[in-house]
Amino acid sequence: MNNGIAVAGLCWLLAQAEVGMAAEKVFDLTGVKPNEAPPGFRSALSGTGQPGEWKVILDDAPLTFAPMTREAPQTRKIPVIAQLSRDRTDERFPLLVYDEEVFGDFKLRVRFKTVDGVVEQMAGVAFRLQDERNFYVVRASTLGRTFRFYRVHQGIRDTSIGPEIAIPSGVWHELSIECQGNRIRLRLDGEQPIPEITDPTFANGKIALWTKSDSVSYFTDLRIEYTPREPLAKALVRDALEKYPRLLGLRIVSTTSRRPELHVVASSNPGEEGQPGNAYEKQCIEQNIVLFGKSDRKAIVTMPLHDRNGDAIAAVRCELETFFGQTGQNAVARAVPIRKRMEPRVTSLKELTE
Repeated sequence: MNNGIAVAGLCWLLAQAEVGMAAEKVFDLTGVKPNEAPPGFRSALSGTGQPGEWKVILDDAPLTFAPMTREAPQTRKIPVIAQLSRDRTDERFPLLVYDEEVFGDFKLRVRFKTVDGVVEQMAGVAFRLQDERNFYVVRASTLGRTFRFYRVHQGIRDTSIGPEIAIPSGVWHELSIECQGNRIRLRLDGEQPIPEITDPTFANGKIALWTKSDSVSYFTDLRIEYTPREPLAKALVRDALEKYPRLLGLRIVSTTSRRPELHVVASSNPGEEGQPGNAYEKQCIEQNIVLFGKSDRKAIVTMPLHDRNGDAIAAVRCELETFFGQTGQNAVARAVPIRKRMEPRVTSLKELTE
């Protein structure tokens, strides 16, 4: 293509499903104080102008069931996420990025309402977001009477696609996004105004609420069903154990953006994951050397794991059966093919551990 759920603030629910998506995040705002930003999100800006002003506020919403009497309230107050800044800069796209998860395949639903704006009245969702210059967007425009999808790649916006359609202001609408591999399906109020899209640019990324220019827009009832992503390190360990079933133990030790000290990021023994790395693993990475040792009738080989630039970013510890005449040299010769099988898949530390 060229072109207890709500215990303390914003929470999420993990639920197992029999088929399809394996987990669900339900964003509940009932514990968030009005005029505060929702926790877990950060404000960002694509384009130019001032950052957005994102807050949780209370807004009227229709009752789920009809009131019993005419005198009873016809609406109820619910917490919503609002973008309130009125900066009229044209190429200004405030984003509210959910920073705590990266999504690959997912189904997202959210309700939105355009409220005000002189230049624009738009609301949408950016998804598979890499950063403020790389993402997909689906957005609805009240003033423009359009429902559009486009890609932003390296800061360049493709030609948008989508129909002209009436999107009344002051009315709640439901937007849904479904991503499976390179296929994207978009719905507005239960209809599919845009045919299925195929685009391979972004395989995964974060999600963000999106507006344009001086749009004042509200969002609520955000939920995402998704397939949890597995860090590459865990996939590498699982693959090695299948290929080399006689391994007595295997683990990868490294750092992550959230935990900068050396620790086990993947292991044949899940109980080890998260434990601190040892002195040998630290030496292996820092000096970029292979180490050999013996313990409990095991031969232990610790090898540096390299990224695509050849930098040692992790240590791979292999536990092998010993035999009569076992030497460090032949133990290393047995372990090296395991590392060689892993390294072509490792491009960076972030990809390995997140």
